[in-house]
Amino acid sequence: MEQNDQTGGADLPPLLHAEFWLTSGYHLLRRGEDGRLYVTNEYLRAFFLRPEMEIVEESCHSERVLHARLLEDPRHKVTAARLDELEDPDARDNYQIVLNFRDTLIAEKTLEAAYLKILRSGVTVPPLFIDQMVHAILRGILEGQDDAIRTRAAELLFRSQKVSIQDSGIMLADEEIVEMYTRDGGFGSLGKLLADNATPMRSVELDVLNADNAGIYWPRSDSFDTVIDVSFTRPGLDSLCRVLETWVAHFLSVEVNIYPVQQISDPKWSWHIGLDAEANLILNDLYNGEEIEEARTARLLSLFRLEFKQQGDMRPDLEGKPVYLGMAMTSGELLKLKPQNLLMNLPIARSV
Repeated sequence: MEQNDQTGGADLPPLLHAEFWLTSGYHLLRRGEDGRLYVTNEYLRAFFLRPEMEIVEESCHSERVLHARLLEDPRHKVTAARLDELEDPDARDNYQIVLNFRDTLIAEKTLEAAYLKILRSGVTVPPLFIDQMVHAILRGILEGQDDAIRTRAAELLFRSQKVSIQDSGIMLADEEIVEMYTRDGGFGSLGKLLADNATPMRSVELDVLNADNAGIYWPRSDSFDTVIDVSFTRPGLDSLCRVLETWVAHFLSVEVNIYPVQQISDPKWSWHIGLDAEANLILNDLYNGEEIEEARTARLLSLFRLEFKQQGDMRPDLEGKPVYLGMAMTSGELLKLKPQNLLMNLPIARSV
């Protein structure tokens, strides 16, 4: 990869070198003194190299010319009239989606600003692109730390997890990897375990991260093939709390403490946030005193208590009161966190 990439005139440090999560695209970005990740031509170009943007045999001449031009200059302005020249309507749609996303990145200059812009404005962006942004931002947040379990916990913020609840704990494995193992049907695979729920986790030749084997994570970080236990009191759950704390601090410049709790027994319960859609619905019903079926309650995997370190950072009408968080799996035993919920719904004293 060339190092002389143009960034629209910004005077920025050299390109970063990633030692894990190469698939995040972090190494294609530039990190400013403010800690933000600045968008480069290399990063923009990667979106025009995606499989759905590839030139195929059926691609018309206009598409071939446009594609080559965007690879040469990924900031090239494309008019609606130029897109109308593409013969394939699916190709036009794909280009429009990518170009709209690209234009937001260019306008906002940093990944963090673009992420917040998308959240605030409600611009329609493919969920995959949002996950890719979170992936890269977290890679930057985790720069310089060597805690493998914390890094694995951070995967929950941008990759869907398959949940397996056993006597030994609450095991999370990457959904895509589980589907691959299930499809391939390998003996002793985690996919087979989760598909038929018959083999104890300890007998499966797929590693559950712990303090003794944490070193295996780094060379396999882009494989997303390790398992994490997020049971109460286990390091995985504590690590997730630390990731969420740094996520809030990075975007909002607000320091919070987050720790797991087994239940909410607070007569002054005033504010809660679901870390995913399922948890949000369950917490809403619990807060409103609704009757909830036992099977649905069982989907609630974890509860957390969030406290502001500086009370002045919290909305005055809620000052001194904790914020409760929840994490739940779907009826299909999937967990998909929405880290934007913390940023948009945290009752801070100023707007995001």
